[in-house]
Amino acid sequence: MATENKNLSEYDKNTIPNAKDFRFGIVVSEWNETITEGLYTGAFEALVDCDVPVQQIIRWNVPGSFELIYGAKKMLQTQNVDAVIVIGCVIQGQTKHFDFVCEGVTQGIKDLNVQTDIPVIFCVLTDNNMQQSIDRSGGIHGNKGTEAAIAAIKMAYIRQQASMSHPFNQPLLASGAIQIEETPMKIEKE
Repeated sequence: MATENKNLSEYDKNTIPNAKDFRFGIVVSEWNETITEGLYTGAFEALVDCDVPVQQIIRWNVPGSFELIYGAKKMLQTQNVDAVIVIGCVIQGQTKHFDFVCEGVTQGIKDLNVQTDIPVIFCVLTDNNMQQSIDRSGGIHGNKGTEAAIAAIKMAYIRQQASMSHPFNQPLLASGAIQIEETPMKIEKE
Protein backbone atom coordinates (compact mmCIF):
# COMPACT_ATOMS: atom_id res chain seq x y z
CA MET A 1 0.00 0.00 0.00
CA ALA A 2 1.22 3.47 -0.86
CA THR A 3 0.24 4.84 2.55
CA GLU A 4 1.50 1.96 4.66
CA ASN A 5 4.78 3.63 5.64
CA LYS A 6 3.67 7.26 5.33
CA ASN A 7 1.57 9.43 7.59
CA LEU A 8 -0.62 11.50 5.27
CA SER A 9 -0.99 14.25 7.87
CA GLU A 10 2.70 15.10 8.23
CA TYR A 11 4.09 18.18 6.49
CA ASP A 12 6.81 20.72 7.06
CA LYS A 13 5.41 24.25 7.05
CA ASN A 14 8.86 25.56 6.11
CA THR A 15 8.56 23.89 2.70
CA ILE A 16 5.08 25.24 1.93
CA PRO A 17 4.56 28.54 0.14
CA ASN A 18 2.75 31.37 1.89
CA ALA A 19 -0.97 30.69 1.47
CA LYS A 20 -2.54 33.68 3.23
CA ASP A 21 -3.65 35.37 0.00
CA PHE A 22 -5.03 32.28 -1.73
CA ARG A 23 -8.71 31.32 -1.92
CA PHE A 24 -9.66 27.63 -1.88
CA GLY A 25 -12.77 25.71 -2.78
CA ILE A 26 -13.60 22.34 -1.29
CA VAL A 27 -16.32 20.17 -2.85
CA VAL A 28 -17.39 17.37 -0.53
CA SER A 29 -19.40 14.25 -1.37
CA GLU A 30 -22.17 13.42 1.10
CA TRP A 31 -21.85 9.69 0.28
CA ASN A 32 -19.84 7.83 2.97
CA GLU A 33 -20.25 10.99 5.05
CA THR A 34 -18.29 9.78 8.06
CA ILE A 35 -15.22 9.39 5.85
CA THR A 36 -15.69 12.54 3.77
CA GLU A 37 -16.24 14.68 6.88
CA GLY A 38 -12.97 13.36 8.29
CA LEU A 39 -11.20 14.21 5.02
CA TYR A 40 -12.78 17.68 4.99
CA THR A 41 -11.67 18.31 8.57
CA GLY A 42 -8.10 17.35 7.67
CA ALA A 43 -8.10 19.64 4.62
CA PHE A 44 -9.72 22.57 6.41
CA GLU A 45 -7.42 22.37 9.43
CA ALA A 46 -4.30 22.14 7.25
CA LEU A 47 -5.34 25.19 5.20
CA VAL A 48 -6.00 27.20 8.35
CA ASP A 49 -2.72 25.97 9.88
CA CYS A 50 -0.96 27.31 6.77
CA ASP A 51 -2.46 30.78 7.34
CA VAL A 52 -5.40 30.63 4.92
CA PRO A 53 -8.13 32.83 6.44
CA VAL A 54 -11.34 30.89 7.16
CA GLN A 55 -13.36 33.27 4.99
CA GLN A 56 -11.17 32.31 2.00
CA ILE A 57 -12.24 28.67 2.20
CA ILE A 58 -15.49 27.83 0.40
CA ARG A 59 -17.28 24.52 0.94
CA TRP A 60 -19.93 23.02 -1.29
CA ASN A 61 -21.58 19.63 -0.74
CA VAL A 62 -22.68 17.30 -3.54
CA PRO A 63 -24.66 14.04 -3.22
CA GLY A 64 -21.96 11.57 -4.29
CA SER A 65 -18.47 11.22 -5.71
CA PHE A 66 -19.65 11.26 -9.33
CA GLU A 67 -21.16 14.70 -8.74
CA LEU A 68 -17.78 16.08 -7.59
CA ILE A 69 -16.92 16.81 -11.22
CA TYR A 70 -19.90 19.08 -11.80
CA GLY A 71 -19.52 20.73 -8.38
CA ALA A 72 -15.85 21.46 -9.05
CA LYS A 73 -16.62 22.77 -12.54
CA LYS A 74 -19.24 25.21 -11.21
CA MET A 75 -16.94 26.29 -8.39
CA LEU A 76 -14.18 27.00 -10.91
CA GLN A 77 -16.60 29.04 -13.03
CA THR A 78 -18.16 31.10 -10.25
CA GLN A 79 -16.02 31.41 -7.12
CA ASN A 80 -12.67 32.97 -8.15
CA VAL A 81 -10.61 30.31 -6.36
CA ASP A 82 -6.92 29.54 -6.70
CA ALA A 83 -7.45 25.77 -6.32
CA VAL A 84 -10.27 23.31 -5.68
CA ILE A 85 -10.08 20.15 -3.59
CA VAL A 86 -12.61 17.43 -4.36
CA ILE A 87 -13.32 15.06 -1.47
CA GLY A 88 -15.07 11.74 -1.86
CA CYS A 89 -15.00 8.08 -0.88
CA VAL A 90 -15.90 5.09 -3.02
CA ILE A 91 -15.71 1.66 -1.37
CA GLN A 92 -15.55 -1.59 -3.34
CA GLY A 93 -18.84 -3.43 -3.46
CA GLN A 94 -20.06 -6.59 -5.18
CA THR A 95 -20.83 -4.97 -8.54
CA LYS A 96 -18.90 -3.14 -11.25
CA HIS A 97 -20.45 0.16 -10.08
CA PHE A 98 -17.25 0.84 -8.08
CA ASP A 99 -15.11 0.61 -11.24
CA PHE A 100 -17.38 2.89 -13.26
CA VAL A 101 -17.59 5.56 -10.55
CA CYS A 102 -13.85 5.51 -9.82
CA GLU A 103 -12.93 5.69 -13.50
CA GLY A 104 -15.48 8.42 -14.25
CA VAL A 105 -14.47 10.62 -11.33
CA THR A 106 -10.77 10.20 -12.02
CA GLN A 107 -11.17 11.07 -15.69
CA GLY A 108 -13.52 13.96 -14.94
CA ILE A 109 -11.12 15.58 -12.50
CA LYS A 110 -8.23 15.00 -14.92
CA ASP A 111 -10.29 16.70 -17.64
CA LEU A 112 -10.91 19.75 -15.44
CA ASN A 113 -7.16 20.04 -14.84
CA VAL A 114 -6.50 19.91 -18.58
CA GLN A 115 -9.34 22.23 -19.61
CA THR A 116 -9.00 24.97 -16.98
CA ASP A 117 -6.17 27.03 -15.54
CA ILE A 118 -7.07 26.32 -11.92
CA PRO A 119 -5.77 23.17 -10.24
CA VAL A 120 -8.28 20.60 -9.01
CA ILE A 121 -6.86 18.33 -6.34
CA PHE A 122 -8.08 14.72 -6.24
CA CYS A 123 -8.92 13.60 -2.69
CA VAL A 124 -11.19 10.67 -3.45
CA LEU A 125 -10.51 7.49 -1.51
CA THR A 126 -11.07 4.34 -3.59
CA ASP A 127 -10.67 1.62 -1.01
CA ASN A 128 -11.50 -2.07 -0.80
CA ASN A 129 -13.30 -1.72 2.53
CA MET A 130 -14.47 0.76 5.14
CA GLN A 131 -11.48 0.15 7.42
CA GLN A 132 -9.05 1.28 4.72
CA SER A 133 -11.05 4.49 4.34
CA ILE A 134 -11.12 5.06 8.11
CA ASP A 135 -7.35 4.53 8.24
CA ARG A 136 -6.83 7.28 5.60
CA SER A 137 -9.34 9.85 6.84
CA GLY A 138 -7.82 10.53 10.24
CA GLY A 139 -6.90 6.99 11.29
CA ILE A 140 -3.61 5.13 11.53
CA HIS A 141 -2.30 6.41 8.19
CA GLY A 142 -3.20 10.05 8.90
CA ASN A 143 -5.53 12.09 6.73
CA LYS A 144 -5.56 12.24 2.94
CA GLY A 145 -7.50 15.52 3.30
CA THR A 146 -4.46 17.09 4.95
CA GLU A 147 -2.25 15.87 2.14
CA ALA A 148 -4.69 17.27 -0.44
CA ALA A 149 -4.69 20.70 1.23
CA ILE A 150 -0.90 20.89 1.10
CA ALA A 151 -0.99 19.84 -2.56
CA ALA A 152 -3.60 22.57 -3.23
CA ILE A 153 -1.39 25.24 -1.67
CA LYS A 154 1.62 24.12 -3.70
CA MET A 155 -0.36 23.98 -6.93
CA ALA A 156 -1.94 27.40 -6.34
CA TYR A 157 1.58 28.73 -5.84
CA ILE A 158 2.81 27.10 -9.05
CA ARG A 159 -0.12 28.63 -10.92
CA GLN A 160 0.70 32.05 -9.46
CA GLN A 161 4.39 31.78 -10.32
CA ALA A 162 3.71 30.50 -13.82
CA SER A 163 1.56 33.56 -14.55
CA MET A 164 4.50 35.86 -13.87
CA SER A 165 6.94 36.87 -16.57
CA HIS A 166 9.86 35.35 -14.64
CA PRO A 167 11.75 32.18 -15.51
CA PHE A 168 10.38 29.16 -13.69
CA ASN A 169 13.47 26.96 -13.66
CA GLN A 170 14.90 28.43 -10.48
CA PRO A 171 15.72 26.36 -7.37
CA LEU A 172 13.43 26.19 -4.38
CA LEU A 173 14.42 28.01 -1.22
CA ALA A 174 14.16 26.34 2.19
CA SER A 175 10.79 28.06 2.60
CA GLY A 176 9.43 26.31 -0.50
CA ALA A 177 9.49 29.53 -2.49
CA ILE A 178 11.03 29.69 -5.92
CA GLN A 179 14.11 31.89 -6.21
CA ILE A 180 13.26 34.42 -8.90
CA GLU A 181 15.97 36.25 -10.74
CA GLU A 182 15.17 39.17 -12.95
CA THR A 183 16.03 38.55 -16.58
CA PRO A 184 15.53 41.03 -19.37
CA MET A 185 12.72 40.15 -21.73
CA LYS A 186 13.56 40.03 -25.42
CA ILE A 187 11.29 42.01 -27.65
CA GLU A 188 11.34 40.91 -31.23
CA LYS A 189 10.86 43.56 -33.90
CA GLU A 190 9.10 42.72 -37.11
